[in-house]
Amino acid sequence: MTEFILNLIAWGGYVGIFLLMALENIVPPVPSEVIMGLGGMAVARGDMSLVPLVAWGTAGSVAGNYFWYWLGRHIGYARFRPFIERHGRWLTLEWRDVERLHAFFLKRGQWVVFVFRFMPTFRTVVSLPAGMTGMPLWKFLVWTAAGTAIWNVVLTYAGIAFGAHFRELDKYVGPVAIAIFVVIIAGYVWRVLTWKPKG
Repeated sequence: MTEFILNLIAWGGYVGIFLLMALENIVPPVPSEVIMGLGGMAVARGDMSLVPLVAWGTAGSVAGNYFWYWLGRHIGYARFRPFIERHGRWLTLEWRDVERLHAFFLKRGQWVVFVFRFMPTFRTVVSLPAGMTGMPLWKFLVWTAAGTAIWNVVLTYAGIAFGAHFRELDKYVGPVAIAIFVVIIAGYVWRVLTWKPKG
């Protein structure tokens, strides 16, 4: 994965960063930690500049998250109820759970969007309810960009600090990502098997 990302960065430059970060938010297995970390290495080598790197990376993240926001707006909150009533067993959700989440998101949605930008997996998933609850687009874009920009700066400086050692760290990123994915799937299966509707 490291070589692929390095080659794409070398070929596409900042546009390559944009595309990778957009893809990372649509297809989560592409980790932003590696993308921006390697971008930080490019900054350390003098191949890239910090501000454009963070700007293009943030723009890509916002674009990828907008896809899920748009999907949520397209589905809508009301149209989601028949889906929950039919498939709630597999989501381990009842409509009353969705109503509580909806009410909470209406009150604290912008902070949820901002904070979740620092969490793996959830930083992508949160865009869907943001769209479904009708969060104004400008709020979604502002809070998404703010949280993402901060996270990207942290990752870029980590790449600069680790320098050549980042390649060694990448050996562990893949297995760790797979392990987390397996734990999430196992947790989901366990929840489905043990979940009982209250209604």
